Amino acid sequence: MTALPIISVAGLRSPDSETRLQTAQELGRACREVGFFYVVDHGIPASARDTAFAASKALFDLPQAQKEALSIRLSPHNRGYVAMADEKLNPEAGADMKEAFNVGIDLPADDPEVRAGKPFRGVNFWPSIPGWRQQVLDYFEQCLALGRLLHEGFSLDLGLPETFFAPHLAQPIATLRMLRYPASAGYIDREDGGAGAHTDYGNITLLATDEVPGLEVADRQGRWIEAPCVPDAFICNIGDCLMRWSNDIYVSTPHRVRPPAQERYAIAFFLEPAPDSVVDPRDISREPARYSPITCAEYLSSRLDATYHYRAPVAD
Repeated sequence: MTALPIISVAGLRSPDSETRLQTAQELGRACREVGFFYVVDHGIPASARDTAFAASKALFDLPQAQKEALSIRLSPHNRGYVAMADEKLNPEAGADMKEAFNVGIDLPADDPEVRAGKPFRGVNFWPSIPGWRQQVLDYFEQCLALGRLLHEGFSLDLGLPETFFAPHLAQPIATLRMLRYPASAGYIDREDGGAGAHTDYGNITLLATDEVPGLEVADRQGRWIEAPCVPDAFICNIGDCLMRWSNDIYVSTPHRVRPPAQERYAIAFFLEPAPDSVVDPRDISREPARYSPITCAEYLSSRLDATYHYRAPVAD
């Protein structure tokens, strides 16, 4: 492999079942063989992405004290600001040189699941930037719609009812993560100094990037392949949760971010099923299950707790 496949998902919206199946099978090949692919004809306008990137820059340009007031350390639900070098996606390699901000499904403080303290059902943190909240939520909803559409394709490819994933994605664990990588190529000697080599934890990731290179994907021989920015495309990859659910039919793939030569921005949308959804390989595969059933909340918590030391809740 020298480049990631580019897949048009327009066929998934076709009224013709055979067209939808053909597109689904193209997705399935990429999910089995590579675990990474570009998505085009996705229906999200460039203007929406531009607005989201402008919102991201406005956030990271805030004074540090204002960002720290929205710290993820104040949330047990994976929401808020992550400071520079506060994460280690590859703990053995060292801290990642990036800062981030997480936004989840937007729930009010009096929502029953929020009041009950259900995992990954907290309130979002919002900066005091006029219009920022609505701009980000609009983009969030468009990414969620695309993620649901892709899961319809996965269902068809896996021989499942087209709506198999729909109830699991009605109120999913979904996280929009804004990322800023400072220019660091000259003084970081780690090849994965931007973000350590890792696989993602959920079902899928939809990534939008600026034109600054940095993302690299491991092929099946362990060679690192650059994943450059393709205009008007999302980079999509399979996460460990969907790999587990599919009984390893689909594969998650290690990737990393090299220290960029200039400041780099990216926005990742991570989509996982609802907290109570049971991830059971027997739902999908006829082969003996390689994994035990587990709820999405339990699985995701186990992965985040092992990676991020800031996950401990902060007392009032």
